[in-house]
Amino acid sequence: MLLLTTIWTYLRHRPIPLAGFGIVVGLVLVAVLAPWLAPQDPIAQDLYHRLSPPSWTNLMGTDEFGRDILSRVIYGAQISLRIGLLCITIALSCGTTLGLISGYRGGATDAVIMRVMDVMLAFPSILLAIAIVAVIGPGIDNVMIAVSIVLIPQYARLVRGQVLTVREMAYVEAARALGASGTRIVLRSVLPNCAAPLIVQTSLCLAVAILDAAGLSFLGLGAQPPTPEWGAMLNSGRELLLKAPWVMTFPGLAIFAVALGLNLFGDGLRDALDPRRVKVNS
Repeated sequence: MLLLTTIWTYLRHRPIPLAGFGIVVGLVLVAVLAPWLAPQDPIAQDLYHRLSPPSWTNLMGTDEFGRDILSRVIYGAQISLRIGLLCITIALSCGTTLGLISGYRGGATDAVIMRVMDVMLAFPSILLAIAIVAVIGPGIDNVMIAVSIVLIPQYARLVRGQVLTVREMAYVEAARALGASGTRIVLRSVLPNCAAPLIVQTSLCLAVAILDAAGLSFLGLGAQPPTPEWGAMLNSGRELLLKAPWVMTFPGLAIFAVALGLNLFGDGLRDALDPRRVKVNS
């Protein structure tokens, strides 16, 4: 509760991070309320009105199969949010576990885990994700697995750095002297001190997960037709850019808005939870 109060106290007086927070909340609301907000079935075809420009009937126009783009963009928010949250959940769980083990155990365990993470970080995230999908096959579920694996090293290195700092603190030494097990020390004394940077990292990685998933779908490796996913919509509309630019424009704007909102909100969280700022204000 204190953490949430600190975040809100900082954000409510700063319009840029607050705007990012508003975009994030808007994404969640659109995703949850998609069945009620979408004016039409996102996969229903109407070939008689194919490639219709934006109008009062179809506010964002229709695609090459006469499907309402507004409805597809709205349902795309639901898919993108689900992809992002599942990817972050997997990456956060695995990366935090590896970081805790690496930082607390040290020695050969630390060296092996970190060298594996270094090798993964040596590749651009989208290229590594493409390689993983190429091995396990295309599909939206495999994209989520690939993006999750790509994000694990970022969490592992972040948590390891926090653990290396915290494990030498007096209260950790006191718990160890009292006979507390390593697992109890890690869970009760070390992990809570990683919460603030993990929250910031999660908000930023959520944008990366959505962008990477959209990029893989754009390449034809992710969501398959007729799934209303933003990256897949960009892929299907790229050959129509000159003839019907609205087919690509609105899904592209949706991806841009979500990425911008998450990054603005993440920057605000980073500043709000900066221990130097909190110390000065206190």
